[in-house]
Amino acid sequence: MIGRLTGTLLEKNPPQILIDVGGVAYEVDVPMSTFYNLPESGGRVTLFTHLVVREDAHLLYGFGTESERRAFRLLTRISGIGAKIALSVLSGLSVAELSQAITLQDSGRLTRIPGIGKKTAERILLEMKDKLGADLATAVGIHRAVPASSDILNALLALGYSDKEAVAAVKDLPEGIAVADGIRQALKRLAKA
Repeated sequence: MIGRLTGTLLEKNPPQILIDVGGVAYEVDVPMSTFYNLPESGGRVTLFTHLVVREDAHLLYGFGTESERRAFRLLTRISGIGAKIALSVLSGLSVAELSQAITLQDSGRLTRIPGIGKKTAERILLEMKDKLGADLATAVGIHRAVPASSDILNALLALGYSDKEAVAAVKDLPEGIAVADGIRQALKRLAKA
């Protein structure tokens, strides 16, 4: 297994890059979140990698952070989610945003990503709920019980508020708040905005 590459960035052709490591050039597919943080061609780059060995090819995927690689690996373990869809998810959402979407069970964020339909989004949310969402919930500042905040968020979305407005209104609610009280407080905050 190739776990990390450090070398000179030769080419950038999204989503693929070419890295020269000691005279050997590796073709590496990267999510756009990593791609945008790469140096100019000729610059030095270090990527965490994941190697996929198939009958017809050996494919190398690269990530700017260990958390991106971990999220990619978790995504590809889900039935029906391949490497290309996992790269799309990580290109459309940062790991923190993905974790927040999973914690809040917000399929709307995932369905905005090209190639992700409602069923695929729901499968991702269900299968990653106890993995990525739980592990990174504290990293993105979510300290509430998932069901209550998710119900409050869904109620605000059903009332016609945008994702951004609903998430902002739910973000500062106290831990363990009842759903009805949470909706009332969120609506008061939205009325003031």
